[in-house]
Amino acid sequence: MKISTLDLGEKPLLLAPMEDVTDASFRCICKEYGADMVFTEFVPSDGLIRDARKALVKLVLYEYERPIGIQIYGHIPESMVEAAIMAEEAQPEVIDLNFGCPVNKIAKRGAGSGMMREPDKLVEITRRVVEAVKIPVTVKTRLGWDEESKIIVELAERLQDVGIAALTIHGRTRNQLFKGVADWTLIGEVKRNCRMHIPIIGNGDITTPEEAAQAFDQYGVDGIMIGRASFGHPWIFKEIRHFLNTGEKLPPMSVAEKVELAKRHLAKSIEVKGDRVGILEMRRHLSYYFKGLDNFKETRLKLVTTNDPAEIISILDFIKENWQ
Repeated sequence: MKISTLDLGEKPLLLAPMEDVTDASFRCICKEYGADMVFTEFVPSDGLIRDARKALVKLVLYEYERPIGIQIYGHIPESMVEAAIMAEEAQPEVIDLNFGCPVNKIAKRGAGSGMMREPDKLVEITRRVVEAVKIPVTVKTRLGWDEESKIIVELAERLQDVGIAALTIHGRTRNQLFKGVADWTLIGEVKRNCRMHIPIIGNGDITTPEEAAQAFDQYGVDGIMIGRASFGHPWIFKEIRHFLNTGEKLPPMSVAEKVELAKRHLAKSIEVKGDRVGILEMRRHLSYYFKGLDNFKETRLKLVTTNDPAEIISILDFIKENWQ
């Protein structure tokens, strides 16, 4: 699959952009386990323009992450163009436009998947961004706003016509949020449309290697984007790739292997963000890595409340010794 001249190989697996999850340390771990491309947390266009620190720090990229896309969102054309130009200066491989985020604070003010209610404006923003930057522009979106307005088949053609290099489709409407089951039938319809020639990337409910293989085989997508299934499970990319290549499943990761992974992730988080912030932002990951262990409540509480890196390592070693 190629996004413009960027060759991601056959059946690539991409890490979805997720706020407060896909920071540089998590992206590093996912690359280590086989993600073919990663994306930043989504960046507010108005935040970049205001020089907001939290937005600007998301533009810091590292060579080990490449290829990487910076995802921006917003609903004001001029702001989106200015933010795209700023993002381009960070030298990502692509700029991705977020027209898919369903959370109320974003969608209800017209950004993210709120743009699905204004498809003409959505297309116009996309056109202006494509014309403003020199690197490939991609789009991530949903099927539509609700069950009565699934506009993705026509919208995909219009986005292609204004020059996007690839399209990622999440198989839900905005009103579904993350409830129910992702509907891949319309994703497949977009891919089968004889007018479409850009890569179509499917997203939604891919949690196992078998589901990934089925998505490629049944719906013909060019790539798959993995989001929530990577929480506490970044090795899912390795599992899927192994299954696609061999038809066989890898054995489950052991507790000892998870402990060593958690140590590497913690070290990278501290390296990127310093002790205090690095530890605070690792807590959600540490909790997910060991989810489901029996009689783990007390140890989990210690793991996610400790502020000393050495003590966290000691707790991780304790987990390794006492859970197999």
